[in-house]
Amino acid sequence: MDKIKIGLVGLGTVGSSVLKMITENSDKVQNITGRSLSVKTVVIRDVAKHQNQVPAGVTVTTDLNAIINDPEIKIAVEVMGGVHPAKEVITKLLNAKKHVVTANKDLIASAGEELAAIAKHNHCDLMYEASVAGGIPILRTIVTSFAADYITEVKGIVNGTTNYILTQMQRKNWSYDLALAKAQELGFAESDPTNDVEGIDAAYKMIILSQFSYGTHLKLANMSVEGISTIQQSDVQQADAFGYTIKLLGISRRIDDGVFAEVGPVLVPKDHPLATINNENNAVMVTGQAVGETLFYGRGAGGLPTANSVLSDIVSVTKNIVLGTTGNSFNNYQSKVGKVDLNNVIYPYYLSLNMLDVPGQMLKFTQIMTQIGASFSRIVQTSTDGQTARVVIITHEMSKVQLHDLKQQLLAVDTMSLLAAYKVL
Repeated sequence: MDKIKIGLVGLGTVGSSVLKMITENSDKVQNITGRSLSVKTVVIRDVAKHQNQVPAGVTVTTDLNAIINDPEIKIAVEVMGGVHPAKEVITKLLNAKKHVVTANKDLIASAGEELAAIAKHNHCDLMYEASVAGGIPILRTIVTSFAADYITEVKGIVNGTTNYILTQMQRKNWSYDLALAKAQELGFAESDPTNDVEGIDAAYKMIILSQFSYGTHLKLANMSVEGISTIQQSDVQQADAFGYTIKLLGISRRIDDGVFAEVGPVLVPKDHPLATINNENNAVMVTGQAVGETLFYGRGAGGLPTANSVLSDIVSVTKNIVLGTTGNSFNNYQSKVGKVDLNNVIYPYYLSLNMLDVPGQMLKFTQIMTQIGASFSRIVQTSTDGQTARVVIITHEMSKVQLHDLKQQLLAVDTMSLLAAYKVL
């Protein structure tokens, strides 16, 4: 049988797992596709560091041209990460007529359309299932299983680092700093965790999910993105007392003729499926008009889960090579959407405020809520030091415009300050 030879760019956690899975699962892949897979060349920065990880017969080099100029290599796998030089590397590979599989969500979210156009021009496949939710096969599921359905909402926990941290804050009453340190110790968080804990990683994934679900490309600059670094243990405990758990959710919804997407901490009812997703696990909930709510759950990060999604892309490309159907976009769905009126983006909100502990403060706050046309359903004064009091409120449904007006009015009041404002699912 013919062999499909592969070039691998990067040999970190995911790259080494891809190499392992191709080596160990070659018989099953051959049975499915009629072709056997083998890694011929690995391109890395430091050959000496990784030489012992690579099986005999595999070329290890720092020169990308070893893949570009090799006619035997049909598929290139990019697992180096980052936007640059990964974008330039993938562009060169596509222009050399190599099919490309990548796990690079930052790159796909920011330059996916451009790279897809280059792939199409060269009649090449560009696959990136592993760019969202690690081992969960969510993108291909949306493309195939939801092809005839009208998706109205996609929401979920799409970052394992933040989910691990929030799980420890709730279960063990750890502070944010302690939970982050433990996540770093266990390898769930990078030494610089900014992209994860500030919600940027989740936002990139929601951009890709929205592209597949609604056929529109959202821009990071137009999204509201809030992370978890300012969440206080007191809010975690109060949410728990109210019957909720705090999760960092990405949410994208069709509203009227537009699509609205954002990332931020959300109070999730304890009986909601997403409230049960803990530690480094991910879950994506897709709502379609026909099928209703569906939930996809699994490990969202780690070498082997991500490598499994990479390998599923490699198998898909291999099938396309065999059938002579390469060059089609991973996602062909394109749709024009209008702008969303923020008056129509409506949720209840959890508000945590610090107030001067003197008579008249709650009256003042109630007057502000009345002025913006909002009201609240629950209110608790949780603590006082004799000078200031912490007050926690859950509002009735209010719009993004009302929330913005509330924040602006509170800025003008020197006797109270807004500590947190989180959506309530």
